[in-house]
Amino acid sequence: MKTVHLITNILFFCLVSSSCQKQEAASTAEKSTSLTPITSHTKMVKVDGGNYQPFYGTDSSLVKVEPFLIDETPVTNVEFLLFVKANPQWQRSQAKQLFADTAYLRDWQSDTLLPQNALPDAPVTYVSWFAAKAYATAVGKRLPTLDEWEFIAMADQTSINARQKKSYSDAIVNLYLIKNRQYNAIKQSPPNYWGIYNVFDLVWEWTDDFNSVLITNDSRSGDFGNKNLVCAGSATSATDVMNYAAFMRFSLRSNLKANYTISSLGFRCAKNISN
Repeated sequence: MKTVHLITNILFFCLVSSSCQKQEAASTAEKSTSLTPITSHTKMVKVDGGNYQPFYGTDSSLVKVEPFLIDETPVTNVEFLLFVKANPQWQRSQAKQLFADTAYLRDWQSDTLLPQNALPDAPVTYVSWFAAKAYATAVGKRLPTLDEWEFIAMADQTSINARQKKSYSDAIVNLYLIKNRQYNAIKQSPPNYWGIYNVFDLVWEWTDDFNSVLITNDSRSGDFGNKNLVCAGSATSATDVMNYAAFMRFSLRSNLKANYTISSLGFRCAKNISN
């Protein structure tokens, strides 16, 4: 029952929001600053891709995910520190509020000093979508798409798609409910089927098109062209109404703006596979 109440509260929060915001364009940020390239030593994992059923949609059509590479872990404090040292325009005191709200890196002691008692190999948080995208560009990568992220999120330790397992969603929700999990170091839990660590147990993660799935005020009507989008009807357009963990993710995403920063929101990078 606690899980049901939690989902209800999240969906209610989504309802009272003025509207689900569209992703802000990154072109202005990219044009306004030039980035100094840095080297990422994070291992990337190859994901073979395949077909999967999106959590939201108007029909039962499967979506094809092409093979791609993705970081085996979220970007850490020390990795982001190297980035802001090489790119001062993304330091806390220099970042423009258009690209990062006032909470950006709020727990850092200074522009180039990590939070007190922070683990260098814990995921970086209080990072906006713009900042995450800039980091990815600086290391020659990109942010994963929502479909790519949800595709790897289907896996447990032994199978590509664990959605049909009774314990799958409940286990993820239990992880989401752990307080202060974002302060823990990476790779302290087993990887999933693909060899990817910490998909659920540390931080929420930005995707490139984080709010591309928007839900109408009454999705039962099938009208997804309505521009006045809110999340009241989210359950009626879901393809798996028992996947509480996915409800939580999509409710969060639909209330984000690209310059928002949150204490439990980080990111990892992805990359296309060269031909």
